[in-house]
Amino acid sequence: MPIQLLGLPFADLDLPAAAACIAGRSADAPFEYVVTPNADHLVRLDRDPGLRAIYRRAVLCLLDSRVVFGLSRLFGLQPPPVVVGSDLTAYLLAHHLRPDERITIVGLSAAWLPALVRRHGLATPAHHDPPMGFEHDPAAFAAAVAFVRDHPARFIFLAVGSPRQERLAAAITVAGGATGTGLCIGASLEFLAGARRRAPRFMQLIGMEWLFRLVTDPRRLLRRYLIDSPRVIALLLKQRWTGDRVGVEPRG
Repeated sequence: MPIQLLGLPFADLDLPAAAACIAGRSADAPFEYVVTPNADHLVRLDRDPGLRAIYRRAVLCLLDSRVVFGLSRLFGLQPPPVVVGSDLTAYLLAHHLRPDERITIVGLSAAWLPALVRRHGLATPAHHDPPMGFEHDPAAFAAAVAFVRDHPARFIFLAVGSPRQERLAAAITVAGGATGTGLCIGASLEFLAGARRRAPRFMQLIGMEWLFRLVTDPRRLLRRYLIDSPRVIALLLKQRWTGDRVGVEPRG
């Protein structure tokens, strides 16, 4: 049974189980998508019920925040297991990719594609890097949808940032004709390609990866981490005090 937290049905799966579930879907199965919300996502969803509906339609919803996990337990809530999107991406490529199997990527600068292929022994992926602001350009957005439809794969990595990648995943589903599993995984491929550095492992495990990212990219992340994301504390307390599950409705 899913674990309800802040209006989302999170999967009660750890990393290996989540990866096995995703890998078990056929490349020929109708397109579905996986979301990995963190604190920033959860705050954004509270403001945008339409976007929350997109997350709820995902075939799998996985918690990508050790901070939210820890706060939930502190406040007496039952959090789902943490499955960090970057760890999930690395695990799938290392343990579930078949020899010579091609993946499809939307996002990641073409300059970093060779490093990703070399570091992880990948067959040359089908790759499309939409222009910046493509979500506001109907033709560019439609081109990204069509690329996924025209380049089927078991694993389709949507790496264009949130909420663009989730909106793109939903649009691919609505358009029909696509197959495989879309993974909304943000900067995960940049970490794997060496374009960005992840926090040291000990910082990841104690829930301080956000601090490492803030220090290394303060201009972009200062508002997100110090002003916007802390609102998740109030949302979790509201659920604890009132039992409010923030817009729970059936998936579909």
